[in-house]
Amino acid sequence: MREIVLDTETTGLDPADGHRIIEVACIELDNHLPTGKFFHTLIQPERDIPEESIRVHGLTAEKLKDAPVFGGIVDDLLAFIAGSQLVIHNAEFDMRFLNAEFAKLGKPSLPAARAIDTIAIAKRRFPGSRYSLDELCKRFNIDLSVRTKHGARIDAELLAQVYLELIGGRQARFQLAPGDARTQESVVRKARPRPAALPERLSAEEREAHARFVAGELGNDAVWSWG
Repeated sequence: MREIVLDTETTGLDPADGHRIIEVACIELDNHLPTGKFFHTLIQPERDIPEESIRVHGLTAEKLKDAPVFGGIVDDLLAFIAGSQLVIHNAEFDMRFLNAEFAKLGKPSLPAARAIDTIAIAKRRFPGSRYSLDELCKRFNIDLSVRTKHGARIDAELLAQVYLELIGGRQARFQLAPGDARTQESVVRKARPRPAALPERLSAEEREAHARFVAGELGNDAVWSWG
């Protein structure tokens, strides 16, 4: 089962206000596990980047001046996601921005059904908790030391780990169908001896009574004596 973990960074909060995507990252999953294939690019937004947004992701106009515009990467992006389900944290936000960019280029919109929202999964599993990516990483003891600012690539990598935990944790690594060595794990369980033998279930009197019953009352009629 192929899925794509996707994250974007933007110039602001709403494409209806003229804000644009400035970074997009996609990580391929096979049976919920990363394959090592990814798509990642910075994007020239063709507009200014507000200071409040720069404080979030650290991407300035200077850093993006030589990046391609969205139209220059759209075909590669669409080829990479290629009909797969999209695993997104707060899916409505990223899907709204992606569809706004596609609309500018006359491309079909992504249907909402393509998105798996990890916030929605977290709300079902942990009602009343906090659902930011940072909070979920802390809940699952996922290392955040490499993340000093928001970034599409690092956030997608963290989200891939969070998603695995949300859908069942490390149990997802066990191979349920033969033939795929990449996701298979061998588990060897060694039997441990009991510290003390279990007590006998039957008393000496009960064993003697059973022996008399077999010898006397059943005799040669017992099925194990036929022959």
